[in-house]
Amino acid sequence: MENLDYLSLGIGVGVGILLWGIKSFFTVRHYKKELKDYKNHLERQMKLTQEGSKKLEEDFEKLKKENENLRVTVKTLGQKPGRNELRLLNIYDSALRKMMLKAPGFAQGWELSMQEAEREYEENEKGLKTVIKKVFGPSITHKSDVSDTTTDQNM
Repeated sequence: MENLDYLSLGIGVGVGILLWGIKSFFTVRHYKKELKDYKNHLERQMKLTQEGSKKLEEDFEKLKKENENLRVTVKTLGQKPGRNELRLLNIYDSALRKMMLKAPGFAQGWELSMQEAEREYEENEKGLKTVIKKVFGPSITHKSDVSDTTTDQNM
């Protein structure tokens, strides 16, 4: 009987080792497959990230060049004839507005003249005044200018 106990114990241990080996084989196979899937996923992610980074770098370089070109263009346009005069005109306009605030007697007359000049300029831009001059002659447009200034002064 003692031999049978050792024999059955040996058979049981052998079957247990065999079953453990088969289970380990399938478990290792499952983990290897999972590891392979993770590697493929990581590879895809790295490719996407690399392509995205490459595209961002290309866009950045393109925008950098565009920015430099625009900066040069702005500098060039600022140096064209007439730009200094326009800058000076803006400075004079700002100084004039500040002076009007500080000198009250000058401001009222100046504002009336300024509004009149702005109206004339806008009429000239619209082309209405030039069309009237061409059709009716300068005398009609001059009379309307005089009547406008007299009504403005009466207000």
